[in-house]
Amino acid sequence: MTILLLLAPISVGLALIGLGGFWWTVRAGQYEDPRGDAARILDDAHDSAP
Repeated sequence: MTILLLLAPISVGLALIGLGGFWWTVRAGQYEDPRGDAARILDDAHDSAP
């Protein structure tokens, strides 16, 4: 039962780190153009293959 006193704060801390990372990517504009990214992956203009 005392292990909960250790695991609960650790899990809350990890959740807050994950939420902070998600918030950072949203504010950095990572999700601005999902259709453009989907089309860009199929474009051969920047392919470095010989």
